[in-house]
Amino acid sequence: MIRRHTVLSVSAASALLLSAPLLTACGEAPRPGAAAVMDGGRITVSELQGQVKAVREAQRNDPRAAQMVAGSGRLSQDTLIRMIQFRVIERAGKDNGISLTRREIQRARSAAETQSGGATALRALYLQQGIAPAGIDEAVRMDLTRNALLRKLGTSKVNEVFARTSEALDIKVNPRYGKWDNKQGTAVLAREAWLRTSGGTPEQA
Repeated sequence: MIRRHTVLSVSAASALLLSAPLLTACGEAPRPGAAAVMDGGRITVSELQGQVKAVREAQRNDPRAAQMVAGSGRLSQDTLIRMIQFRVIERAGKDNGISLTRREIQRARSAAETQSGGATALRALYLQQGIAPAGIDEAVRMDLTRNALLRKLGTSKVNEVFARTSEALDIKVNPRYGKWDNKQGTAVLAREAWLRTSGGTPEQA
């Protein structure tokens, strides 16, 4: 099953992001040129834009291009959240002795392709979630890591581990994309009623 990784908490994996017409520059901002900083490193704006561009290009080549683009108005924010979540999951897996081989990842991807009706169908499913074809292996690896943690620790404990790992990484997000919540594992958008504009979206802001 393909998941939308907008919330890191296992118990809230299908929750939707809070919506807001306009992002505001509030809170502590990371270094210039950074979309987010964590653990002494950063996700640069150019890295984020590169992933967003790859998704948009793949969407434009899809028969349902208009529908996909219309349904991913917050692609930049969703992509950044996923990039951060992947780093949290990867660190949590490493700290808890989870190690995956390339062969395991390929087997899982092949199984997913069979279940979804082929490689093309699987790519389409991931693209609907804002993941470009080049990012599928990483997404599969993160799902396998998450599932391995679930089997080893249980749902309640995994949520605690994710929150603790997120806090330890000291994640700070550029206010343009929201403010990071360690417990929920997502970036929550600032909502300022007196600054709202009609029809605005984070992609347009």
